[in-house]
Amino acid sequence: MSEFVEVTTEAELREILPPPLERTANKARPKLHEMDRQWLAESPFVLIATSAADGTCDVSPKGDPAGFTLVLDDTRIAIPERPGNRRADGFHNVLSNPHVGLIYLIPGRGDTLRINGRARLVREAPFFDDMIVKGSRPKLALVVDIDEIFHHCQKAFMRSKLWSPETWTPDAMPSRAAIAKTFERPEESMADLEAYYEPGRYAAGLY
Repeated sequence: MSEFVEVTTEAELREILPPPLERTANKARPKLHEMDRQWLAESPFVLIATSAADGTCDVSPKGDPAGFTLVLDDTRIAIPERPGNRRADGFHNVLSNPHVGLIYLIPGRGDTLRINGRARLVREAPFFDDMIVKGSRPKLALVVDIDEIFHHCQKAFMRSKLWSPETWTPDAMPSRAAIAKTFERPEESMADLEAYYEPGRYAAGLY
C-alpha cells in the first residue's frame, strides 16, 4: 500500500485549499500597466518556464543589466539571448509549444511580477540594436505576447529569507569547479576548472 495520500481531483484540492479571494482570483490583467513597465525597467533577472508538446518542462534563468527586457507595446515584450551553454532547452520547447510563464525579480524585493503568454523565437528585428550590451548584439530574442500579467505577494521570500545576508551559506556546497568535475568534466583537473571558474575570468565571457 502506498504511503502517499494523493490528491487527484479539483474537489479534493479545494477541500484542502479553499478558493482564493475574489480580488486574488481576478487580479490578472491582459496588458501592461505603467507600474509593470517600471518593474521591468528595474528588474535584472527573470525565470522562464516552458513546456514541450509532450509535457516535459524546463525553467531557465535569464539575467542582464536592469531593464534588459524591452517593452515593445502594451502586450508584447522581448528578452535577449546571451552566450550560455547552448542547450537551448526552453527554446526547443517553444518551437513545439509557445506557452511560457515568466517571473521577474528585483533584488531585495519579496514581491514579483508574473507574466503568462505565448512566445516565439526571433532571429532579427530592429529592436536588436537596443539590446546591445558591452558591444554584444544578441543573435536571438524571445518575443512574448502577453496573455495575463499580475503581481505576486512576498510570502515565499519571507519564509525563505532569500534576501537576508545572515542566512546565506554559499560555501555549504562544493564549489562550481567541484560540481563540474563530478558531473560534467571529469577528465579535467581541479586546478584547470578552478582557473576556468575564477570569477574575473568567467565574467570575461558573459558577452
